[in-house]
Amino acid sequence: MINIKAFYPAFGGGLPLPAKRKFLITLIAAAAAQMAHGQGVPDQKETAPGASAKADGDPVLPTITVTGAGTGADSYRKSSASVATFGQASLLDTPASISVVTRGQLDDQQSRLLSEVVRNDAAVGDNYTPVGYYENFTIRGFALDLASSYQINGMSIAGEQNVALENKESIEILKGLAGLQSGMAAPGGLINYVTKRPADVRSVTLETDSRGSRYLAADIGTLFGQQKQFGIRINAAHETLHSYVNDTDGQRNFASLAADWVITPQARLQFDAEYQHREQRSAPGYQLLGGTGIPSDVAPSKLLGAQPWAKPVTINSLNLNLRLDLDLAPDWRAYVAASRSRVVIDDNSAFPYGHCVDPSTCTNDGTPSRYFGANGDFDIYDYRFPDDTRRNDQLQAVLQGHLDTGKLRHELTMGASFFRRTVSQSDGVNIPVGSDNIYNPNPIVYAPSALTPDASYLRLDSRQKALFAVDRLSFNPQWQLIAGARQVWVNERALDITGAATRTTDKTLLLPQIALVYKPQADLSLYTSYSKGLTMGGQAPWWTENAFAFLPPTVSRQIEAGVKYDWLDQLSLSAAIFQMRKPYEYPMPDAGGFSYVQQGTETHRGIELSAAGQVSKQLRLTASLALIQARAEDTGTPAYDGHQALNVPRLRAALYAAYAVPEVAGLSLLGGWQYSGSKAATREGNVDVPAYHLFNAGLRYKTSWRGHSTVLRLSVDNLFDKRYWKDVGEYIGDGYLHLGAPRTARLSVQYDF
Repeated sequence: MINIKAFYPAFGGGLPLPAKRKFLITLIAAAAAQMAHGQGVPDQKETAPGASAKADGDPVLPTITVTGAGTGADSYRKSSASVATFGQASLLDTPASISVVTRGQLDDQQSRLLSEVVRNDAAVGDNYTPVGYYENFTIRGFALDLASSYQINGMSIAGEQNVALENKESIEILKGLAGLQSGMAAPGGLINYVTKRPADVRSVTLETDSRGSRYLAADIGTLFGQQKQFGIRINAAHETLHSYVNDTDGQRNFASLAADWVITPQARLQFDAEYQHREQRSAPGYQLLGGTGIPSDVAPSKLLGAQPWAKPVTINSLNLNLRLDLDLAPDWRAYVAASRSRVVIDDNSAFPYGHCVDPSTCTNDGTPSRYFGANGDFDIYDYRFPDDTRRNDQLQAVLQGHLDTGKLRHELTMGASFFRRTVSQSDGVNIPVGSDNIYNPNPIVYAPSALTPDASYLRLDSRQKALFAVDRLSFNPQWQLIAGARQVWVNERALDITGAATRTTDKTLLLPQIALVYKPQADLSLYTSYSKGLTMGGQAPWWTENAFAFLPPTVSRQIEAGVKYDWLDQLSLSAAIFQMRKPYEYPMPDAGGFSYVQQGTETHRGIELSAAGQVSKQLRLTASLALIQARAEDTGTPAYDGHQALNVPRLRAALYAAYAVPEVAGLSLLGGWQYSGSKAATREGNVDVPAYHLFNAGLRYKTSWRGHSTVLRLSVDNLFDKRYWKDVGEYIGDGYLHLGAPRTARLSVQYDF
């Protein structure tokens, strides 16, 4: 067996970078040697730990199809998900809008970042996604909460990381309130990563792109034990990143372990651990010129404010999950799950921000200092915040079962959850050291600040206890009523450097959810639902009077109606209409400057359409369209009322398809299209960035080399090299504009041995 202790140094993050590379190589070699002494790999059907048993009571493993090798590997459709429930459930019976990006589509698109995944769903948009930094997104126009909107296997993770995709089987996107499922979360929804489970698999992937990046990944697993009751799966990757932005190259190392143990026919244990070290110089965004002008004639390759003393942003992330499943009776089961997610960020950047902080270095043209000057001038800040640590811990216990009362069928879910989120930061260094201009071809070099960042200290301690219960009542095969609630107890403390509380929040709230489902036939369902959610308050920008303050949690509400149809069990079609409301949170101008407040109401109304699956024997696709009206009212600042919200297009569409060429065995043509309408770049709604179309193309060729499956993939993103603004979102209260990537080609080979 592989010595699991070898994982500890890498997961702890204590190894220097060269040793981590050696660790990855040693890990792959050790796993390969272990597999060489095991059994051969079946052609299509593999086994993995499960719940079935022999007649004599010994645990055995069910036969399953391994995604990524064999039948179904190319599928773009899943008929079930766990993100909206506390266990796997049919999408047709789930009264919520959910999309699932499968492993087959991730592979075909050669996705490495979540931004390359969520482009498949028109309801999801970028919200501050710079090159070299962690990404965040909006769903239905609401920015996700990095503290609570991202999960792995249904358990919360710190969102301040670019989660690796090598060990993920699928990515589930819940659109809309998720108060019942996760308690305190952003109103937009949840993104849940589902990990690969152990199986007899041996695969290696090599990749490069048109800028010379290099990528190596291995996926190695085995099942062992007398009854194959044990299973492990190792994923490892090394990537050298050559960015399209000058001087922002980087690298990352990743390793993960998934382990399953069928203890008895009634008890199963799952463990997941993943560690990633990523370092890359961040490419900051532009700001509006003079507060009203969109920069023109700028290239995606330009790095603003480049300084030789700036260092790559380093992000070390560790995610751990442990889950025990128990079958208590024929109709009852339970599970207990625990997780920890820890992210440490070292940010040492030269950051362009605002202009004319020092009037002696420029001519103030009347532009607020938090924007670039009207002529393109900007200030350069020495921005150093080392040891920025975010940690999420969660413990959850769930009981599920069936119960009949007369003619009513009850599917019950009951449980308890404990969640803790801590944020430790220093006051850092954020000092202007000089000025430059966006059109200057030769950046001016300045000396860094002589200041040194102070020590990191605990700034936020947020704890959440919850009890929840859900009852799905089936009156007959056509009608179901789902009623549930989550009782939440929230205790938050925001702290200063002395440890004294600057804000204490104690809140008790009942979060109800009710839905009605009507199924006139087995493959068609209609639903309507009402839900209530609790969202963690935002953090005030540094330039406001209550700088860095964390605001208290807020309550959101949603009503939704939808229809879902499974055509011939091949193509899933869905449509939803919704209305969502939450308190409006923003920097309010006042006589003394700005104060970050919660005032007024933000209302989003919209329609979503989607399709996923197989249209014909040769054609598979995913398609979606989202129409959203997002407005604020009664904010106390009339200029912000009554128009489309910041960074939310009224229309967005996405399409991705694979066509198997009948005349050439194993060859599929791949292609995609994305459209985004214009987006407001200011809260006043007086500046818009233009709409854009993007086209992607590629091919996949499946063959055999020396008797083993081999897959070649070629993809070209942004085929016509379109220049566009992908993102005009805010980050800690400031607005930034980020250019999209130019045309990029990728070539990979996947070899199963």
